[in-house]
Amino acid sequence: MYHSPPVVDHLTVLSDATRVRVLAVLEGRELTVSELCDVVQLPQSTVSRHLKTLADGGWATSRRDGTRRLYTLPLEEVDLAAKRLWQVVREQVTSSATAAQDDRRLKQVLARRRRQSEAFFSSAAGQWDRLREELFGPTSHLRALAGLLEAGLVVGDLGCGTGKVSEWLGLFAGRIIAVDASKAMLQAARNHLAGRKHIELRHGSLEKLPIENGELDVALLMLVLHHLPEPKRVLAEAARTLKPGGRLLILDMLPHEREEYRQTMGHVWLGFSEKQMSPWLRSGGFKDVRWRALPPEPAAKGPSLFVATARRSSKV
Repeated sequence: MYHSPPVVDHLTVLSDATRVRVLAVLEGRELTVSELCDVVQLPQSTVSRHLKTLADGGWATSRRDGTRRLYTLPLEEVDLAAKRLWQVVREQVTSSATAAQDDRRLKQVLARRRRQSEAFFSSAAGQWDRLREELFGPTSHLRALAGLLEAGLVVGDLGCGTGKVSEWLGLFAGRIIAVDASKAMLQAARNHLAGRKHIELRHGSLEKLPIENGELDVALLMLVLHHLPEPKRVLAEAARTLKPGGRLLILDMLPHEREEYRQTMGHVWLGFSEKQMSPWLRSGGFKDVRWRALPPEPAAKGPSLFVATARRSSKV
């Protein structure tokens, strides 16, 4: 636990004008020793000596970032008396000509950081997507979007398959009910999601979900409706399991002519149009229907996809 030094020590530390300059530069940002030297125009040995005194007095902290170390003024950690003292000292220092020069040089240091980043992106713009996929994987940015879920939400992954979507959402959702009619798929999901106690796997059909009325805040139908003989009935059943105002998200295929999918992949429907889906949603108890066709992925070999969202009406 952090313990702020007594006020008498604060007065001793802040009695030196150079230390006060360093603190003024460090307030609200993190800088390396080299960057501090550029701002206050002092040798590295001098800056390092003052940083040690400030760190011993509780006025400066540092953290390692790769091979460099970043320093800052942890103003939120010092006690109230120290904060008041700093406000008085800062007002006196920041109005000086020296402080104005420090501020100009600080802006140059920060601009240099931006230029380094901009130079990289200028040279790598054409390769950035490939580089990002190599470094972090092709879906890293999409997985992060699960963080938009509010804490404590109950999510229904309807037609969960092997549990990949449940795994992503499980980082943030309070509870997930994952349902699938295939026992083989559920077993694969159990293996995949082992140890995640907040993800509950249930066996059952999507036409008669093993979920109580109004148990869900969010329901997902991810690439499953085209496998089902009665999509309209599934939508009404999803509405039953949602709380009033609960949200439904559908990802599925746009209409296509790949008839062979019926035989090779068990597809019952060759995609859905907005004209077809929107009336089903409204008659099933949903409102605020939104529909968007997704641009195809460059390497994708299947039909184009759409996303539809809707809210459960208060009357179902």
